[in-house]
Order: sequence, then structure tokens, then C-alpha cells
Amino acid sequence: MLRVGLTGGIASGKTAVSDALGERGAVVIDADVLARQVVEPGTPGLAAVVERFGADVLADEGRLNREALGRVVFADPEARRDLEAIVHPAVRARAAALESAAPTDSVVVHVIPLLVETGQEDDYDVIVVVDVAPERQLERLQRRNGFDAEAAGARIAAQATRADRLGVADAVLHNDTTPEDLVDQVDRLWRDLHARATTG
Repeated sequence: MLRVGLTGGIASGKTAVSDALGERGAVVIDADVLARQVVEPGTPGLAAVVERFGADVLADEGRLNREALGRVVFADPEARRDLEAIVHPAVRARAAALESAAPTDSVVVHVIPLLVETGQEDDYDVIVVVDVAPERQLERLQRRNGFDAEAAGARIAAQATRADRLGVADAVLHNDTTPEDLVDQVDRLWRDLHARATTG
């Protein structure tokens, strides 16, 4: 089994890359997807979030109101650390269970936006970073999420620096040009990863 950590800044294109790798045969385990699952209604994760942040972070139907929670944690580093202390262990446990169910010759891609921030760069055989120029990242985030420049900038600033991510990369995919160019890069990466997984 080849264990790959895939990371990149917010709005860098991690989902496009992980989707493409999944289409080529990788087992994709997405921390963002798991992070939503571990705070679904009725979970211990949601109960812990409400205990720490209050019922104001719930929507009317009892689900987590991510926008309300985001306003709190992106304005307060201590609150963000508290949230991460609730969510991250549950996500890692779920990811480990999914990985253990994968075939032994798999390429298992863990999509982890905060891989560098949480010190997981040594936990994987290969670290892949999806990189994008800061100005393009800001523009994409504003367009995708409807944030103004200040809100988008705050979310980017809450993550590791571009230099920190590139500093741990074994492979870098540049997502500044066209979708077709990104697919070509993914194809080259997949050939390498698949060869490593199947030849040991």
C-alpha cells in the first residue's frame, strides 16, 4: 500500500486532483468529507461542538451551521484550536478505519487541507501539494464562496504559508493554467504512484 498525503491551500484545486486520482483507481479518503460526517446530528462530535460553542452554531433543524461557526473560529485562533481538538481526532480515527479496509496494493490518497498545520507530513510515503499563485487563490475563493476580500484573506491567512507547504512536498501540481494541463500533471503523477504501489 502506498500512502499519499494530498494537501494545498484553500481553493487550490485539491478536489479536482483527488477526483481525478479516484477516477484512475486511487482510494481517496477526504478529511473535509469526514469532518462533516463526524459532526452530523446525533454524533458525539456535534455534541462536543455545541458544548464548547453553544447552540448558536446550530441551524434550525439541529444541524451544524458552518457559516456561524466559521465566523467564530476564523476570528479567534483559540476557538479554532478548540474546534480542531474536537474534530481532528475523530477524523483521523475514521480515516484509519477506511484505510485499513483498502486492498494491500492500493494507492491510498488522504486529502488533508491542514496536513502541514497539524504536523502530519512525516506520516505518509508521498506528500503531494496542489499549488496556486496567491492572487489566483484569493480570486477563486471569493468567486467560489462569495466571500469579500477580507473574509477570503482571513481564511487563507489561517492556513500554513505557501512556502511551508512547498517545503514538505515530494510532488507539486501547479494549478495556475488550464484544467487540461492539471489533468496531464495528474496522469504523470498517477503513473508514478501506481508503479510504486505495485512494485513495492
